[in-house]
Amino acid sequence: MITTDILIIGAGPTGLFTVFEAGLLKLKCHLIDALPIPGGQCAEIYPKKPIYDIPGFPDVLAGDLVDNLMKQIEPFKPQFTLGERAETLEKLEDGTFVVTTNKGTKHHAPIVAIAGGLGSFEPRKPLLEELSKFENKGVEYIIKDPELYRDKKVVIAGGGDSALDWSIFLSNVASEVTLVHRRTEFRGALDSVEKVQELKNLGKINLVTPAEIKGILGDTHVTGVVVEKIGEDPFILDTDHFIPLFGLSPKLGPIGDWGLEIEKNAIKVDNTLDYQTNIPGVYAIGDVNTYPGKLKLILCGFHEATLMCQSAYKRIFPDKKYVMKYTTVGGVEGFDGTKKEAPKAIVRAIV
Repeated sequence: MITTDILIIGAGPTGLFTVFEAGLLKLKCHLIDALPIPGGQCAEIYPKKPIYDIPGFPDVLAGDLVDNLMKQIEPFKPQFTLGERAETLEKLEDGTFVVTTNKGTKHHAPIVAIAGGLGSFEPRKPLLEELSKFENKGVEYIIKDPELYRDKKVVIAGGGDSALDWSIFLSNVASEVTLVHRRTEFRGALDSVEKVQELKNLGKINLVTPAEIKGILGDTHVTGVVVEKIGEDPFILDTDHFIPLFGLSPKLGPIGDWGLEIEKNAIKVDNTLDYQTNIPGVYAIGDVNTYPGKLKLILCGFHEATLMCQSAYKRIFPDKKYVMKYTTVGGVEGFDGTKKEAPKAIVRAIV
């Protein structure tokens, strides 16, 4: 049986940053993830997608963010169980937990932090009869490598952040980018909406609204799509790729059967203190949780992880006093005693 201080379910950005915050408190972490690599969706689904709301980075590719997080937690030597799904949760008489994966691997810890992001997921697909015929033949639901679209014609459908962000990004890669949305208003960040409009005015993005894709053309590969603009006759857009970005359908999977309080496919937590669930000792952080005012942003997950680790420390060591230092004080020390040097700063004591 694998033992640790904090067992983290999910190795996405929030789960990885939890390792750092726990490490500052000398707490060891073990992470479980069904994916074969750390990083969650950022690594597996859109490693080349730019992220714009990480403090200190005007923009950073999702894959690079994961790489940086892995370097940041390296001194604390986290352990991973990858390619296995957390299946069952058992609370022992002493208040600690045993989590068993679908492959039978058992993990024991006094604290369980669920950082499973959106859980298991599949893309939401438009209702088009020909769609499955062209999957991976010009129809893609996830952009993993933007170079696939180098000097190609691309049609993107959707009105959220992913559709807006990828339209902006691919405007410098593809020979032609057309964004089709069924409304004139978009659901994404205002800055992204303004950027798309700016690129439209510059002739770098074709914007077709309000409109919907009604059909796909081609033989062995996509050659065009049929577009129906509201109040007008359908017309054909020549394209090499059709990318419907309508979001993902998330599912909690086995975690939904752990006796946690669930609301709209997310885990309810107490956000007034530490993001603990209705099961004492089990926390939920990042996109997997919900509470009044919740925002599903990576930076919010980082904040939740920080407060969760403080609470976890107090739960593991209820009578122990500790001093929390800014990370610029004497550097960051790993479990092996190695330390990265940093300039001195203020020390804040917490009793």
